[in-house]
Amino acid sequence: MKAVSSWGRLSAPLHQVVVLNDPGRVKSIVSCEYPSGLAHGMGRSYGDACLNPDGVLWLTTGLDHFIAFDDKTGRLVCEAGVLLRDIQRLVIPRGWILPVTPGTQLVTVGGAIANDVHGKNHHLLGSFGDHVQRIKLIRTDGEMIECGPRTQPDWFSATVGGLGLTGVIVEAEIQLRRVVSPWLQTETVPYDNLDEFFRLADGSEADWEHTVSWIDCVSGGGGRGLFMRGNPCDQKQQMEPTKRQLTMPFVPPVSLVNGLSLRPFNAIYYNLKKSKAGSEIVHYESFFYPLDNLLEWNRMYGPKGFFQYQSVVPREIGQEAVRAMLGEIAKSGDGSFLAVLKTFGDRQPVGMMSFPRPGVTLALDFPNKGAKTMRLFERLDAIVREARGRIYPAKDARMPRDLFESGYPRLNEFLKYRDPGISSGLSRRLMGV
Repeated sequence: MKAVSSWGRLSAPLHQVVVLNDPGRVKSIVSCEYPSGLAHGMGRSYGDACLNPDGVLWLTTGLDHFIAFDDKTGRLVCEAGVLLRDIQRLVIPRGWILPVTPGTQLVTVGGAIANDVHGKNHHLLGSFGDHVQRIKLIRTDGEMIECGPRTQPDWFSATVGGLGLTGVIVEAEIQLRRVVSPWLQTETVPYDNLDEFFRLADGSEADWEHTVSWIDCVSGGGGRGLFMRGNPCDQKQQMEPTKRQLTMPFVPPVSLVNGLSLRPFNAIYYNLKKSKAGSEIVHYESFFYPLDNLLEWNRMYGPKGFFQYQSVVPREIGQEAVRAMLGEIAKSGDGSFLAVLKTFGDRQPVGMMSFPRPGVTLALDFPNKGAKTMRLFERLDAIVREARGRIYPAKDARMPRDLFESGYPRLNEFLKYRDPGISSGLSRRLMGV
C-alpha cells in the first residue's frame, strides 16, 4: 500500500497503486486482476475526486502514447495518460492548439475529460468536452464502450464531467483548433470594484477570446482586481518565451498564506501590476499556465494542506452573490493570493455532471485551519445555495451532499451510467457508493 495525496495535500490515505502502461492489458487488469478501483492521472484534483482511500488506484500516466495526428484536419488520437503539455508542444509548431485548457497543462487527457475542465475562453469555445469527438471506455465488467457526440451520446454525456465513475478512459480523439503562433496579444486592465469587473467582462466577450480576472479577496465586497484578456496573434518576430521555472523546495512548518502575509502581498501585487498595466505580447504558456512556473506550489500551505472553493452562480444574481462571498471572506481574515473571478458563456454543458454553466465563477484557495475554515465554507455554501449555484467537484473536499444534489440536477440520470466497480472518496461522500 502507498500513501497518495491529491493536490490539496489535506490527507495521504493508503492505496494499492496499479500501473496501467499497456492498453492491451487494461481490460484484464480492471475487470479481472483488480476489478474494483479508480483511474488516477496526475492527481491534480484538489480534494478526494481522484482518491480511493484503502482501495485500488489504476495509475494511467503510463498510457502516454500518441496514436494518430492529422495535421490537415487537426484531429488527434491519443491515450488517456498523455499530458496536455505534451499535446501543446507537439501540435502548436504544426499550426494547431488545444481549444480549451485549464490553469495547468500538467493534467492528463483522461483527467481533463473526467472533470470537463474549462479555461479562459468558455464564452467562445465552451469546455474541454466540447472538443472531444470520441472516447474509448473500459468498464470493470470487461465491456468496451466507444462513445462520442453522435455515437452513444448518452454514454458520452455521462463520461464527460463524470469524475471517472463511468469506466476507465483509455483513449480519446480530440478536435484541435488552428493557431498562427504560440503568442497572444494581451491587455491588463485594473478595476476598482465589481461593477467595473462586470462591465469589462461583458464588454470583452465580443472582441477577446480569453478573459480572466485576479481579484483581491481581502479588500472586501468592493472587489478591486486586475482584468486580463488576450487574443492569438501572428507574431512574426523571433521571440523566446521567458523561462523562470522554480520549485517550492519543502513544506514549511506553517502555511505561508496567513494573516500576516495575505493583505500586504495582495496590495503589493495589485499595485505592481496596476503600474505595468497595458498591452503586451505573451507566450501561451505564461498566459495560460502561470502557476506551472512554480512547481510544487501547493507545499506553501504547510503540513495541513489547503482547500479550494470554486463556485458558479447564475449571471442574473452573480454580482450580488460574489459581493456577499467576498464580504464573508474579508470578515473571516482568511483568503488567498490565488483568487480568480471570471464569467462563463451562455451555453449549456456537454456533460450531465459538468461544472461550467452560464454565470460567474469565483475560485479561491484557503489554508486548512480546521473548524474555522469549515465555518467560513458553511457561510459561503449558504450564499451559493440561495443563488442556486454549484460547487466544482474537481476542487472539492467537503461539499455538503444537499448542495451537490441541488447543484447537479442530472445526478439521478447520471447514476444509471455509473460503473459499480469504480468508487472514489468523493463518490462515497456525496453519492453513498
